[in-house]
Amino acid sequence: MSILKEFKEFAIRGNVIDMAVGVIMGGAFGKIVSSVVSDVIMPPIGLLVGGVNFTELKLVLKHATTDAAGKAVPAVTLNYGNFLQTTLDFLLIAMAIFLMVKAINRFYQKAPAPEPGPGKEELLLAEIRDLLKEQNRAASSVNSSGSSVNNGNNI
Repeated sequence: MSILKEFKEFAIRGNVIDMAVGVIMGGAFGKIVSSVVSDVIMPPIGLLVGGVNFTELKLVLKHATTDAAGKAVPAVTLNYGNFLQTTLDFLLIAMAIFLMVKAINRFYQKAPAPEPGPGKEELLLAEIRDLLKEQNRAASSVNSSGSSVNNGNNI
């Protein structure tokens, strides 16, 4: 029973549910981008390069034949046009996701943290420094006024 309980806790966590929603949305978004590429972007590009349908571009490695029994053996082809279209799909999806993440990160940017003030030791040292400066000023003003300090040693 503990494994089932652990799995339930894992599955109910917010991060797992958010990830599942993201995967579903990503799949739907991928289909939209694939449609944009294959139905909107590639036809004009194919027209510009001479009326080529990119999904039909292929390199025939072995032509179709018929075997001894009269069955048709399909051609062996390298479908580089489909690869080009899939690569363009990927690049557009990657660019769109990059732009979305960049826009979302702008909302979550935190203001730079203020620099921390001086620590306790630094404050104490500054206070000691200031006290020493005051003592030096007081001592120099007494010495400059011409009065001598008698400390009881008359030698």
